[in-house]
Amino acid sequence: MLAKGIIEMKRIIVFLMVMIFAGGGCFEGTGSLELAAEAVQKVEANRVAEVVLVSGKTYKNPFVEIELNAVVTQPDGNKLRVPMFWAGGNRWCLRYASTTVGVHTFRTECSDNTNAKLHGVEGKIKVSAYKGKNSLYRHGQLKVSENGRHFEHADGIPFLWLGDTWWKNLCKRMTWEGFQELAADRKKKGFSVIQIVCGPYPDEGPFEPRWENEGGMPYKTRDFTVLNPEYFNYADRRLEHLVDSEMVPAIVGAWGRADCDAMKNVGVDGLKRHWRYLIARYGAYPVFWILAGELQNSSKWGVGPWGEVGRYVRSIDPYHHPITTHTGGGRRGNPGDDLIISYDMVGGNHNQDIAIGSALEVLTTAYSKAPIMPVLVGETVYEGHMQQGFQYVQRHIFWMYMLSGAAGHTYGAAGIWHASVEGDPGVASGAFGGRKVYDWTTWREGMNYPGATQVGLGKKLLEEYPWWRFEPHPEWVEKNCFAAGIAGEVRFIYLPRRNIYNWSGPAVKNLDPSVDWHVYYFDPATGRKFDQGTIKAGTKADDKTAKTVGFKKNVPSPQDWVMVMEREK
Repeated sequence: MLAKGIIEMKRIIVFLMVMIFAGGGCFEGTGSLELAAEAVQKVEANRVAEVVLVSGKTYKNPFVEIELNAVVTQPDGNKLRVPMFWAGGNRWCLRYASTTVGVHTFRTECSDNTNAKLHGVEGKIKVSAYKGKNSLYRHGQLKVSENGRHFEHADGIPFLWLGDTWWKNLCKRMTWEGFQELAADRKKKGFSVIQIVCGPYPDEGPFEPRWENEGGMPYKTRDFTVLNPEYFNYADRRLEHLVDSEMVPAIVGAWGRADCDAMKNVGVDGLKRHWRYLIARYGAYPVFWILAGELQNSSKWGVGPWGEVGRYVRSIDPYHHPITTHTGGGRRGNPGDDLIISYDMVGGNHNQDIAIGSALEVLTTAYSKAPIMPVLVGETVYEGHMQQGFQYVQRHIFWMYMLSGAAGHTYGAAGIWHASVEGDPGVASGAFGGRKVYDWTTWREGMNYPGATQVGLGKKLLEEYPWWRFEPHPEWVEKNCFAAGIAGEVRFIYLPRRNIYNWSGPAVKNLDPSVDWHVYYFDPATGRKFDQGTIKAGTKADDKTAKTVGFKKNVPSPQDWVMVMEREK
């Protein structure tokens, strides 16, 4: 009750502040915004401005009876059509953010043009330079890089995706206090993306009690015609907290597997309503979109009803956030494909032996296809999932993918993705004949698995170098090793764990003989570095007859290692 009261008070304060900015001093159901055109709301660049309008008419079900947009004119004259959302009662809300400093004007367009309090309302939002330290606000929204291989901010600063899988963490099993604790842990360990479902959950039928958060169900009817704003008020607090913690929500709109098929339960129209609401409510924040989980690969090239929903999402998102579908395989890449995705999220495997064996081919196949786009594995073996996939497996998977062309990687842990608490694991799958529990691990137990720290160490090492320029180079190493880097500048080589009493290092091939290379081994389990000195050039740079060379150097101990080779200046 206390948490709900705090959210309600925060909402009222925001509402009253916006009314003051608008010059009307108005209250729900009675006010007007006649002075909105003269009022200016102030906000820093990339932060979210919120404008509340109060309808002059009362509708039986405003969520489906009317549609409201704001046409925003930016200082350079560019126009954005921004969806607005029903916030409960007679309130409607515009959330808007921009990198562009200056005065942005807006005019609303309501499908009921006789409602003078919603249609034709004008206002101004003054955007000033951001003065804080949050990298998401400092550098702006996320987009696909110009070369199509990675993500970057609006100002061109590269963004390295290290995701964690929190599918069900908007539910009330995960308390607000627990959510903050988990977010602080993941921020400390270097995670930059949180994949989280805001809609129908995996492994659950429609309207199971486990779907609820503190505000109840997101909808009150199976066809998503009766929305519950209180659910989204509580979701707001958590998603905003992720952004404040410098982690980008990758919002999953629904799930598509046969035993929890949102399309079957909700339909195209219901899912379009749902996605319009998500865009209106969260599109002003730095986010990634994941249309739905566990869809058919064909959804990526626009086939079927999910393709229709994907095209709709792309058509109404004024910010053009990167979007994908969560599938096992990659895009088809045939001429004429109607690709609805802008980055390709593929699957690994929940069996650890397959995950570190044959699953790599899914990523490398997707990496090689046209058109070029960022490729990453969005779900693979969770650490501790059914008592396998522990820390070494997580290290192997991270380095295997990152040195094979991935734009990032998503980790996952038993207990966390299903928001498990003592006595309620939060998951009972119907996909395997009956309602069967995967794990009784709690989220806090999963939070402390060491693999999360170790993939964070890997990300930290990569960020010491221009990782966004790395390309995979399997020809640099022997079979069963992985290599990437920048030719003539830097090489990263991952040597997987082998048998005990084996100190043999990786055989490095095709080295430029005119370059001095400084070499060290990086322990991917602890982050320690073991200096190996310098490999001196064996020939002059202008020697056109010189052939590439190779070398081997023993590892400090029998385990898995990352060898880093840097060109000495």
